[in-house]
Amino acid sequence: MPEPPSVRGATALPREIGVLVGSAFAIAIGFGLVAPVLPAFARSFDVGVTAAAAVISVFAFSRLVFAPLSGTVVGRLGELRVFVAGLAVVAVTTAGLAFATAYWQLIALRLVAGVGSTMFTISAVSLLVRLSPPHLRGRATSLWATGFLLGNIAGPLLGGTLAAIDVRAPFLIYAALLVLVIVVGGPLLRRPEGPVDEAPPPRIRFRDAVRHRAYRASLAGNFANGWAVFGVRIALVPLVVVEALGREDAFGGIALSVFAAGNAATLLLAGRLADRSGRRPPLIAGLAVSGASTAVLGWVLDPWMFLALSLVAGLGSGLVNPPLNAAVADVIGERARGGSVLAGFQMAADLGAIAGPLVAGALAEVWGYGPAFAVTGVLSLVAALVWWRAPETLPSRS
Repeated sequence: MPEPPSVRGATALPREIGVLVGSAFAIAIGFGLVAPVLPAFARSFDVGVTAAAAVISVFAFSRLVFAPLSGTVVGRLGELRVFVAGLAVVAVTTAGLAFATAYWQLIALRLVAGVGSTMFTISAVSLLVRLSPPHLRGRATSLWATGFLLGNIAGPLLGGTLAAIDVRAPFLIYAALLVLVIVVGGPLLRRPEGPVDEAPPPRIRFRDAVRHRAYRASLAGNFANGWAVFGVRIALVPLVVVEALGREDAFGGIALSVFAAGNAATLLLAGRLADRSGRRPPLIAGLAVSGASTAVLGWVLDPWMFLALSLVAGLGSGLVNPPLNAAVADVIGERARGGSVLAGFQMAADLGAIAGPLVAGALAEVWGYGPAFAVTGVLSLVAALVWWRAPETLPSRS
């Protein structure tokens, strides 16, 4: 009888990991199709800029509020069922956007879509944790993150083209991609001996995980990463480019693309380093590099230096994600189900993404962009110090 892929020394990832990575790529492409056109679509209902932005915010708010419930549901019903159900919820609500006739319908549909998004995100990561051999978790999480990153790069490019033809077309195509993931990915995630979640494994609770110093460090790292990458960078970089550097809006897109390129360049390397040298070395290095480069970004007035620092910040950020996710997977364990643990981890990033633009934006209005980015960078440096004192979680080095 062949050895299971989790046996120490195996070098191939299970087939299901490839399915999850492919699903992540398809989902990210669809999300990227919708993201650029959604605010403009909301404005077509004769609402203001704030109301149009609320269509984006309500989705993030819904994810944050329902994350604990989704984690509980994953723990009780199993990852595969919740994964498919979450995708179905987002597919139906996204298709509904294409037929919306009033602004309130957009808000309601996006609110429900946030619930579905949380369901499939937590269940997919839980599957990734449980199916990845411990010594290959860094590689698995880096492939997962790369799938999302590439999809997020390709999606907006296609979305702009489709929107020029019909602004409602991206919503229908995103829904179709989600249905494709359900139809193709669902059966492939069922092993010959039965569904991947047929025999319920033991559950680890959030209150148990939070006693682990490495998990608390992971929460700090994800909060700082969400604040910097998903919050402040997206919200303030376009403004800095126009108001401080005196460049056109397009330069802000270039700066964000340079950051994404740096991120992509180190994701796979970070996964391999995390599996060979441990989770802590790439994590500490990545947080330190991204924190230091972000801290000075708001003081720079030369456009080319701004791009160079954006690239360095992207390189550092790419070193953070795979070992950070792998460390949380190590805390949960190979065969345990940790929906609430993953929900808490996700909420840390969501809180950072929500609080970051608000706090940094207020600092920028009062004292300028320099202090706003300085505080953002310091948070990452603090997270690096927290990880410096945290234990290693790689099973062979613990």
